Amino acid sequence: MTQDQKSTVVITGASSGVGLQAARALSQKGWYVVMACRDLSKAENAAKSLGMSPDSYTVLHIDLASLESVRHFVNDFRATGKSLDALVCNAAIYMPLIKEPLRSPEGYELTVATNHLGHFLLCNLLLEDLKNSRMATPNKLLEPRLVILGTVTHNPKELGGKIPPRPDLGNLQGFTAGFKEPITMVDGKKFEPVKAYKDSKVCNVLTMRELHRRYHESHGITFSSLYPGCVATTALFRNHYPLFQKIFPIFQKYITGGFVSEEEAGNRVAEVVTDPAYSQSGAYWSWGNRQKKNRKSFVQEVSNEASDDDKAESLWELSAKLVGLA
Repeated sequence: MTQDQKSTVVITGASSGVGLQAARALSQKGWYVVMACRDLSKAENAAKSLGMSPDSYTVLHIDLASLESVRHFVNDFRATGKSLDALVCNAAIYMPLIKEPLRSPEGYELTVATNHLGHFLLCNLLLEDLKNSRMATPNKLLEPRLVILGTVTHNPKELGGKIPPRPDLGNLQGFTAGFKEPITMVDGKKFEPVKAYKDSKVCNVLTMRELHRRYHESHGITFSSLYPGCVATTALFRNHYPLFQKIFPIFQKYITGGFVSEEEAGNRVAEVVTDPAYSQSGAYWSWGNRQKKNRKSFVQEVSNEASDDDKAESLWELSAKLVGLA
């Protein structure tokens, strides 16, 4: 099969962890993978280390914290001439130890800018590309898919989501204020880096649900999220205490039973992208907190806040204004 005949997927944050393993799994399934990353050489070396065939992927630059970079990426992708059959929004930052907030090039708090606003803009800009891939090849077995990675910590209904600080978007005061100094948090309150991450992941689920409501029927795209399990070794925790990085995987393996390897998590992402069983749009897929052999996925109930349709619509409109969409 030539490159032009392969289905194409874009994966953000594909230079390590779950994103890299999803790239590996999808390339093995015959897909052409566009690895959207900040560090091009790191991504290239990572792909080679996994034995990915050079004709199965390409690496393109994106810095999701920068809206200008997101727009450049979209132009660079379109310049390849490839259709787009799936988009996986995987990249995220988590900086639990910082005392003072960091800002994106546009002046927004860095966590919400990277995890939510950058992906929000990317999804919107690539919607037509996803829609057009189905129109160009109507006999394809799968509908186009857009998948946004989730986390159990967004949901206080789950054990992993009960640990404080709990996410709370308030009335989206931070968005309303444009995150202008001194505002950093979505709810407009004092900066708290762990909560900033959890809030951004609630925004991700709300975005997925609103994409489904607005565009599933008209565009024929399946929108979904997934929590692939607790990947305790991922580089997401690289900014945590070294002792935490050492103990957390052991705790998840032998105490909670929730540990999932990066490889298995990548396989699960690939399944949600390629398997006809995951064609339900608007779903949040999970494999549960305790991992058992041959554990099957199921549609997980999301948090009350992440299922608030009015908040999803408000978040959409405010986010569109902040990223410069009409």
